[in-house]
Amino acid sequence: MADSLWRSRAALTMVSPEPFNAEAPPEALTGDITPTELHYVRSNFPLPAHDQVLAVGGAVGNALTLSLDDLRAMPAVEQAVTMECAGNGRLAQAPLPVGEPWGNYAVSTARWTGALLHQVLAQARPADDAVEVVFEGADHGRYYQYEDIGFARSLAYAYAADPAAGILIAYEMNGLPLNRDHGAPFRMIVPQYYGVASVKWLKRIDVTTEPYHGEFQSHHYMYEWPGRPAEPVTLMRPRAQITDPAPHAQIPAGTHTVRGKAWSGTGPVTRVEVSLTGEGDWHRARLAPPAGPYQWQDWRFDWQATGAGRHTLRARATDVAGNTQPEVPAWNRLGYGNNAVEVICVVVHG
Repeated sequence: MADSLWRSRAALTMVSPEPFNAEAPPEALTGDITPTELHYVRSNFPLPAHDQVLAVGGAVGNALTLSLDDLRAMPAVEQAVTMECAGNGRLAQAPLPVGEPWGNYAVSTARWTGALLHQVLAQARPADDAVEVVFEGADHGRYYQYEDIGFARSLAYAYAADPAAGILIAYEMNGLPLNRDHGAPFRMIVPQYYGVASVKWLKRIDVTTEPYHGEFQSHHYMYEWPGRPAEPVTLMRPRAQITDPAPHAQIPAGTHTVRGKAWSGTGPVTRVEVSLTGEGDWHRARLAPPAGPYQWQDWRFDWQATGAGRHTLRARATDVAGNTQPEVPAWNRLGYGNNAVEVICVVVHG
């Protein structure tokens, strides 16, 4: 089992071995869908045991105990979802924040299949005064001052129960049962939110009539801004990433097509722009329409690379809500949500 697990991780760029955290390789961003073996992995604790049962309780009129077969008996929904770790890009912040030293490849897009959360909640008959829904994973362990703590996150009840949110209790990834790294036997998939909301190894769902203040809800996965009140990590921020050419690539002079991906948790990206200097004009790239409501978009820009030497390329995205990437990271103590404009250098040979 251990050998097969490590073979399934071989193509990833490891950040830490235990708990296992790893970035996708650069080639994982070139396609519409990321193969499972190339999808980034984020875990807070070692792989847990799971009794294959999901309990739904709390402030409900009909407590449920669901098996994998029970979830499969419900109408199956498949959705392509871009998922990004909230710490993606942490290494680009200075001074370096605390946390896993993620580069720029803790983002992937997979096809997830499962039961819709709002349909499961409807079966449980939540109380009229429901406020939040808490999702608890089977994973647990030592964490800062805690000898043993489990991972749990919550969503506002109105959002969790909204059919338009498209939230899944997923049991398949890219057409196959979930593997252990990605939350088997079932996990949450919360489109548009940073990956922390998509609790893996899901074992319990509880409806509450008051706000939830767990460690991973109110103390970690928070934006701790200097001189400002802390804010929770929720929706992904708009981001454009260059996939070709690669950073530090050596390329001949001539016409080159700069390519990349763009995504946002606030809705589709409506504009991607490229700049060829540190303070020059921004040029409109050709942006592909979204293939689905929750997945990244392709973009391209034809660049006349005529001068020999080192050149910079910058890319930025603007989403449908008018949010545009900032020039510099918005520094926060835990290093979340870095969506600053990407800058890469390439060398052109005359």
